[in-house]
Amino acid sequence: MPTHPNPYRQDLDRNAANHVPLTPLSLLDWAADIFPERCAVIHGALRLSWAQVRERSRRLASALRAMDIGEGDTVAVMLPNTPPMAEAHFGVPMSRAVLHCINTRLDAATVAFVLDHSDSKVLIADREFSPTVKVALEQLRAQGKRVPAVIDVDDPEYDGPGERLGPIEYETFIAGGNASFAGLAPEDEWDAIGLNYTSGTTGNPKGVVVHHRGAYLNALGNVLSWNLPRHPVYLWTLPMFHCNGWCFPWTLAAVAGTSVCLRKVDAALIFSLMREHRVSHYCGAPIVHSLLISAPAALRSGIDWPVKAMVAGAAPPAAMIEGMATLGFDVTHVYGLTEVYGPSAACAKHDDWAVRPLAEQVDLNGRQGTRTQVQEGCTVLDPQTMQEVPRDGQTMGEVMFRGNVVMKGYLKNPKATQEAFADGWFHTGDLGVLHPDGYVKLKDRAKDIIISGGENISSIEVEDALYKHPAVMAAAVVARPDDKWGETPMAFVELRADHQPADAAAEAALAQAIIEHCRVHLARFKCPREVRFTELPKTSTGKIQKHLLRAQVKSASAIG
Repeated sequence: MPTHPNPYRQDLDRNAANHVPLTPLSLLDWAADIFPERCAVIHGALRLSWAQVRERSRRLASALRAMDIGEGDTVAVMLPNTPPMAEAHFGVPMSRAVLHCINTRLDAATVAFVLDHSDSKVLIADREFSPTVKVALEQLRAQGKRVPAVIDVDDPEYDGPGERLGPIEYETFIAGGNASFAGLAPEDEWDAIGLNYTSGTTGNPKGVVVHHRGAYLNALGNVLSWNLPRHPVYLWTLPMFHCNGWCFPWTLAAVAGTSVCLRKVDAALIFSLMREHRVSHYCGAPIVHSLLISAPAALRSGIDWPVKAMVAGAAPPAAMIEGMATLGFDVTHVYGLTEVYGPSAACAKHDDWAVRPLAEQVDLNGRQGTRTQVQEGCTVLDPQTMQEVPRDGQTMGEVMFRGNVVMKGYLKNPKATQEAFADGWFHTGDLGVLHPDGYVKLKDRAKDIIISGGENISSIEVEDALYKHPAVMAAAVVARPDDKWGETPMAFVELRADHQPADAAAEAALAQAIIEHCRVHLARFKCPREVRFTELPKTSTGKIQKHLLRAQVKSASAIG
């Protein structure tokens, strides 16, 4: 090794001319400078250009600064996919505050918890959610906690119930801001840009802190992993509060795209907006895509151009991927968590896959894939030895990430942060295998594995078999206590509208038929012993809440 001084480190330092912190705020300036008149946002009759989005975001930032909001402060938002939500992704960090997006389906007690835990000084809330917000604020007052200043959003596209809770409405608030305010770039790209709370299925939710550098990189990573062209028309079926909309508010600035806003997921409305605006791209959980697949053919008519869909979930069922192909939509499968800014792995397709039989294409595209170009590592490791598992498609380990697109950590929770980053990797808690080509395939969450007679049963594998039955709209499999085997699979099934049984006898017959169907696709010990028909509990992002189903089974077992 050379012992002389490295000339490339002498007199070659960072300065204002050659180094600026990476931040997605720069993407807004690019879009507004290069394509100022291009449509950036569509919401009902409203059209906003990229120049107008920047102006409104600057006004928001300026108005927040006038409230003495800045470095280290938190601004919470409880908003649907509307223009103020898109603007908050730029305007809040422009003030150097941190954007805290609240899940709009949380109960009042949890909203109160996250507002308090995050020390949110301001809350921008849509009138639709005022009943929950009002109770949450009352709880904070009763506990002697800080109550954030409320800025109401009265969306003209919303005509439902709800009241204003604060002294000022959003449009009036930003009108008082300075349109010439250039915004404040972060001093350090490691500075926090966002705070997103995990679902908290056990105990209180954890606050995931993400930084400007990771948000910038993942915003561009979406372009690369999806081969996103310039000026896409993107429909917001994915909640922007979920992992900051997988960073797509910032991605769309990078390609000067158009956001088509959507307050709620509705198949008829989605297809209508697709036809009206010639939508080219959308994202969502498997349940969103399944909703579109099962919609009446009349709703889907008239869409004769390529539509690209991105799907993410613990593992989208093979039947969903096959259904998208039948629909004619090109689906890209991605994988990630809140802690890695949303999608940080993608199932990158190979040219030769397109000529393979459909069943083989479904298997290949159903994998979680490998790291995106902006992530350094995504693999499956033995959590005890921290060695990569054999690439045999059989040996299970824990899926782990590392790289620039990984959170700073959990807010005010050093113990959980240290555990998550043990041995230099982010531990996802997901179990998976590695295929010979290095692609990851999820098998289950660690807590969802069913151990029956000493054998591990992947609930995802059983669910995949269930989804192949024509009557099944959605399915979830959990463990049921069994005196002989310890645990056996139990299936909760949400039926398609055209397969509802007429009476109890027909219901029993259908349940048995579904079990027999599983026996065709699975080893007998993996098949559910019981099928229960019900509407499955889901999060606002479409994820099935298995912990609620496990609680039902546990309660029934205790009674029995």
